[in-house]
Amino acid sequence: MWEILRLPWCPASFIEYSPRLLVALLFQVFVSTLDTPEEVNTFWKRCQEQLSVPISINRFAVQTVRALFRHLRCLDLLVAVERKHGWDTLLCVDTHHYAMGLLAREMHRTANPLCSCIALRLLGLLSTQEQHWDLPALAFLVEVLECHDMREWSDSALEIISRRLQSKSKEKRRLALRGLVVLSKDPLLAEGIRSLTQSLMGLLQDADGEVVALILSVFLNELQDRATLISSPTALQLAEVLRPLFDHDNSHVSLLSIRLFRAVIELVMDKGKKPLKKHVSQSLLPLFFHCHDQNWHVAEASRETLLCAAKFLKMRRLKQLVKKEQLWKFAECLPAEDRNRVAEHLRQALPYLQSPQEPLREVAIRFIGIAGRYLRRRQEETWLIYKALQDVTDDISPVISSLALQTLQLLRAAQRAPYSSGFRRCKTTSRRVGGRKPVGNN
Repeated sequence: MWEILRLPWCPASFIEYSPRLLVALLFQVFVSTLDTPEEVNTFWKRCQEQLSVPISINRFAVQTVRALFRHLRCLDLLVAVERKHGWDTLLCVDTHHYAMGLLAREMHRTANPLCSCIALRLLGLLSTQEQHWDLPALAFLVEVLECHDMREWSDSALEIISRRLQSKSKEKRRLALRGLVVLSKDPLLAEGIRSLTQSLMGLLQDADGEVVALILSVFLNELQDRATLISSPTALQLAEVLRPLFDHDNSHVSLLSIRLFRAVIELVMDKGKKPLKKHVSQSLLPLFFHCHDQNWHVAEASRETLLCAAKFLKMRRLKQLVKKEQLWKFAECLPAEDRNRVAEHLRQALPYLQSPQEPLREVAIRFIGIAGRYLRRRQEETWLIYKALQDVTDDISPVISSLALQTLQLLRAAQRAPYSSGFRRCKTTSRRVGGRKPVGNN
């Protein structure tokens, strides 16, 4: 091939077979980056002597790839990949798949007609369950799934990608999920995507935030069609795994999980609404806290979902307070209207005292100051609250440490006061704990 490409002209068949030739060459690049057998090295040394080729076998393969692209007049592609050091990345076995992805993106960007042709060749290779080159092939395929010419092959792509979801390789799982995000936008594949629900929910336990975000994106894409209803078992499973994700370290995961939780509430089938009430009730306080999140998108999504949850639970008063953005009145009314669950609300608030976000720590302290006054004759819970607040009195933030100390003193004083003094039910005026204006809008 190298000798032919050095000629001033090339056979017309090179154009017709160029996708196959490129795939074969790229595969040769990958193979030659692996441990090369001694007999191959010996053979290549003889080739170097006879043909005056001073470079290694894998660099020679890359040089041939570039020559073929030059022959096909893909000059913009060559420059773009060179600028991003793609050819060097292609030479290392650990980064080969990144280079394949880069090559695919640049071909897709320049609307290169070879793009879908190469993808179809790789689709055929992947369908044979060939293991040793499936990561680079998958990396290329995922980048070009949105090509118009690939639409008619979406079913085959879905089948191939689905098989990689349970792969032991993190990179393969991540690439498979990226492909699934693209395919989940196609209404024609809705049934196939839905059949993967259980597998995807199992992967939500993954420690990799990017993997979790991709799975949540697949579910959200699937529910874009508002005519799609969620069955009761699926809604309950999703609600159970989504709630802990509100507090994920990755703010993008938090945002997507909150948005998906709202979609579940809105789209659950009628017969599934009653079993879902428990999960929605348990989401009220975490959503209230995240209304004060430092990430504006998370805060806005939390407020919208909190409003949806109050409506779902038919808590008219709380719904109106959220709608008017009177969030601290909401915080006062929640324990007042549901005194039987005050201890549960306080237990939910305690982990937020250790939040890396200062606004969330502050909101948690203020809520504990409000709800803690309803906790009477519950020595075990009271001791836990005192201990948690005491631990925060040495917080790195002077504001937080001071507020924790003030709240601790107020609660101790309230516990000593005669129970007959009681507490008023929620009013329309906002209270302040510790003499400082609460975080958020009032």
